[in-house]
Amino acid sequence: MARATLRIFLGAAPGVGKTYAMLAEAHRLRGRGEDVVVAFALDHGRSDTRALMDGLEVIPPHTIAYRDTSFEEMDLDAVLARKPQTAVVDEYAHSNIPGSRNPKRWQDVEELLNAGINVLSTVNVQHLASLGDVVTAITEVRQAETVPDDVVRRADQIHLVDISPELLRQRLGDGKIYSADKIDAALSNYFRLGNLTALRELALLWLADRVDEGLAKYRSEQGIEASWPARERIVIGLTGGPEGEVLVRRAARILKRVNGGDLLAVHVRAADGVAAESPQALEAQRLLVKDLGGSYHTVAGEDPAKALLDFARSVNATQIVVGISRRRGLIGRLTGSGIGNRVVRDSGDIDVHMVSHPLGGRGVDRPRQRDLGRARVIVGFAMAVVLPVLLQLLLAASPSHNIATAVLVQLTGSVAVALVGGLWPALLGALWSSLLVNYFSTPPIGTLTISDPENILALLVFVGVSAAVAAVVDVSARRSKEAARARAEAATLGDLTRGASSAEDTVEGLLKQALDVFQMRGAALYRATGDTGAGSAAAGTGTSWRLVAKAGEAADLPPEGGENTEEIDAGTRLVLSGRILPASDRRLLSAFGAHLSAQLERRQLAASRREVMRLAESNTMRTSILRAVSHDLRTPLAGIKLAVGGLRQSNVHYTPEEEQELLATIEECSDRLDVLVGNLLDMSRITSDSVNALIRPVRWYEVIPAALHGIPPRRVRVDLPANMPEIDADAGMLERVIANIVENALKYAPDSDVVLVGAAGGYSSSTLDGRPAGELRIIDHGQGVPAESVVQMFQPFQRLNDVPSTTGVGLGLAVAKGFTEAMGGTLTAEETPGGGLTMVIRLPLSTGLAYEHDTRQAPMEAQSVLLQRGHTLPLPTQKGAR
Repeated sequence: MARATLRIFLGAAPGVGKTYAMLAEAHRLRGRGEDVVVAFALDHGRSDTRALMDGLEVIPPHTIAYRDTSFEEMDLDAVLARKPQTAVVDEYAHSNIPGSRNPKRWQDVEELLNAGINVLSTVNVQHLASLGDVVTAITEVRQAETVPDDVVRRADQIHLVDISPELLRQRLGDGKIYSADKIDAALSNYFRLGNLTALRELALLWLADRVDEGLAKYRSEQGIEASWPARERIVIGLTGGPEGEVLVRRAARILKRVNGGDLLAVHVRAADGVAAESPQALEAQRLLVKDLGGSYHTVAGEDPAKALLDFARSVNATQIVVGISRRRGLIGRLTGSGIGNRVVRDSGDIDVHMVSHPLGGRGVDRPRQRDLGRARVIVGFAMAVVLPVLLQLLLAASPSHNIATAVLVQLTGSVAVALVGGLWPALLGALWSSLLVNYFSTPPIGTLTISDPENILALLVFVGVSAAVAAVVDVSARRSKEAARARAEAATLGDLTRGASSAEDTVEGLLKQALDVFQMRGAALYRATGDTGAGSAAAGTGTSWRLVAKAGEAADLPPEGGENTEEIDAGTRLVLSGRILPASDRRLLSAFGAHLSAQLERRQLAASRREVMRLAESNTMRTSILRAVSHDLRTPLAGIKLAVGGLRQSNVHYTPEEEQELLATIEECSDRLDVLVGNLLDMSRITSDSVNALIRPVRWYEVIPAALHGIPPRRVRVDLPANMPEIDADAGMLERVIANIVENALKYAPDSDVVLVGAAGGYSSSTLDGRPAGELRIIDHGQGVPAESVVQMFQPFQRLNDVPSTTGVGLGLAVAKGFTEAMGGTLTAEETPGGGLTMVIRLPLSTGLAYEHDTRQAPMEAQSVLLQRGHTLPLPTQKGAR
């Protein structure tokens, strides 16, 4: 069965009249005798739309229950069973309720089309997937329902339902779109005049692109090559030379004279292209075209002029911008053989702009033919002199020979000379051989006189064939060498491309690769640190340079450039040292320069990305801190205010017990407020990278009593060996780390004791940056934390299982982790055997001087303090053993 037709009514915003136009078309089709049904349509509370549904057969919707609510969806099976000629299906981008046959309504429409049922449907421009982000940026409203653009583009017809933004706002104000209670909010938000204007432009441009696709398809099917100037399109011909920037900017200025159009830059790669083609120049021009809103293309063709014109006709271009010819001399001017002249001659109805530039008429740097090597040429000339004599001696040794034999033997010698030395030695050998054949083999023998005209012809043919064979052999030898060099160059470029695509390249790695490729001793990359203007950078004066990276022996930057200096851009230079780089390697060096430029740009982007992420995190932190200050800190403040207010009431008399209870409430809320403010300030310091740890040798017993101050008695058990060595830490930070972890454990393990355990002898099996580490474990037997939530646990403002905010702002562990890492340690979480959570603090053991006090006295003093506070300690044993 043939697929039916789909017609979509496209609108820029709700209320433009899409459904109204669709139902009006349904009435028109019904008046023509077609079988039309309304499969699904909504009047949105609009009386005019509701009136249009009268007189049309409506298929009742299908009701689906979802989350204790009933929803109406199109009854697809009923429509397929009814099988009308045309079905009206509103809201093409609608997402069906879970439980429907298809997740999207456009998929329901596909089934109807495949069943041979024509469909009329509607869609708004904000529902097109490619425009979702743009519409969100304009309206600040994200659309949850979208439809792929290619699905909409497959429609047989798309009708734009368009009204002016002013008229749409007037309809909204008259109550024809939304109810009265929603009008003011809609006019002030989504239906602002600027929003509607932008949405209307998006709809028009999107539809214009589809119309353009249809026009291109029609021209292709009809074989029409002539340009149809339905839309202004300017094509720029780039050769890879520095004049390309001038052409791009000129074309952009031309395009600005018209309201709308396309800018297309095209570079034609030809086998005999301009030698001055620069990869970094093309890359810079590509970026410039992108910045100006155009597109960059590369095509291949032996004839650049023909390839450029073919491309221009394929995109229906209206104008072409090319530079004036770089050829010089009278012959080039008279023959008009430049690319621009041929484009003008064959352009037909496409306008051509010939743009002057500084390089015009200064000559084209054609690729210099690569020689076969000085040694081979010298050997070739020697063979051209000696080999014909030897061959003639060989002929003289023969008792009888004729001129034909002599010519063939000497021709063989000419081919051998061509294979070794190339064209010019072969020509010399051919002339010398012809003289020898004339003297020794052509009657009268012994003179250079030729009596028989046929012998004259034979000698001329001999010289001509020798020259032709020598030329062919010379060209073949050169092409073979060029092909080998091209293969090596292509392999190198392939390695560069693979490295760039996999993000494995580094500046230093590229410089080391350049050493291997060019067989140099050193490579260095310099960047300008002073005035990098075009004039100063080019002249090498007024600019100071700094070494960015190097490989091998770094070469100094020549004051005025050099043969081994590559100008990557106005402020970057690549310098090689070791040998003079041949001209044949300049193109490959330019490719290295382009990759180095991309790598430097990648570095800058990475640094910018890190800075943006840091700013985003700081902004998030500020927002969270403000939220905590405005909400979480109010609870203890409210408790303090309530208690103080009660104590200040003169008409209420409290018993001493009640007064003590109120004072205890004030003290408890003040302590809680102090902890919250302290954590907020600490987290702010951590996120702003302003935490400076004062590292010194510290003993665990120094900080544990202060860390457990204020902890409910008999909830914490300290089990540390007496001989734990010192660690490098900041005593104040370590105290906060332990206090926050213990408070967190008590909060989430209310029915469990918390145990502080030190590693035996104070050492752990792990290391920190190669140094032995001291370890403290804080163990609870509470509910624990799922493995997938461990990382999130250390994030700011996180509470396990959404614990109410009255218990804290969720910064305790984040501050503890930040302080531990600032001291050069780590804070990790492990599952406690039997259930619960174990927090492990690891800090590097101290290598500094020990304190001059008895190592046994400090633990005893700490134990005394902890016992006075009611904490449980291990029983004292001899020599610190348990």
